[in-house]
Amino acid sequence: MSSESELTVSLEPHLVDVLKPLPHLLPASISSRLSPFLSDDSLPASTIPYALLSAISSWSRSAEGTRALQEHSTSLKPSDYSMIALLAGTRTSPDKKFPHIPVRSPLEDAQREVSDRRAVVAIVNALLSIGGSGAATWWAAGRLAWKDEWKVLFALLVATVVAISEAILYMIWDARRSGRPLIVRTKPPVQPAKKTDGDTPVAEEGGLEVKAVASTGTSTATPTLEDRIQPHQPHIRERGLAVKLDVEE
Repeated sequence: MSSESELTVSLEPHLVDVLKPLPHLLPASISSRLSPFLSDDSLPASTIPYALLSAISSWSRSAEGTRALQEHSTSLKPSDYSMIALLAGTRTSPDKKFPHIPVRSPLEDAQREVSDRRAVVAIVNALLSIGGSGAATWWAAGRLAWKDEWKVLFALLVATVVAISEAILYMIWDARRSGRPLIVRTKPPVQPAKKTDGDTPVAEEGGLEVKAVASTGTSTATPTLEDRIQPHQPHIRERGLAVKLDVEE
């Protein structure tokens, strides 16, 4: 009852025209409540209480109200003051802010429908697998000339095992279907290291560490064949020297 008393509707121009002839016809208790909303001296109200319109509608359906409306100079119709006629074209509580209800896109609805169809197909396949395994077991036990009680027990056992396995598989499939999407993490780009005094800049390229050699100001000669010969190969070094002397002679 308290929520109905606080409920308001928008006071539209056509609703004002319908209510204007009523202050002189209504009972004093209802007329005093309606007059402020139809007064020309004050600013026009934007809303009117729902309870007031409900009281006016109840009065118009009474014998006193019907007679008063019909005896009016313009012969007002009681049907014009029913709740359906009074609330037509109005808005409920226009001054209140209702919570926003998100609307799903057609793509989301289509994806949900496809997902539901796959779930139904999976359940039907599971039921067919359980029934088929039980029937096949019954037929195989009959070929072995087993008694009926053993055939029933063996068929129920196989069907139970298949049902448990199908339930586990369905739970795994449903968990993957409703789970979070896979997040692929990419390696962030490597920033070159800042050069500091006494250090050489280091940068990573393709997972390899590359160091820049600082210049010392002295030039180095290109190594010759003799310099490239390893110390543990003296015989090759001696042959090279001998060939060099023969060429010079």
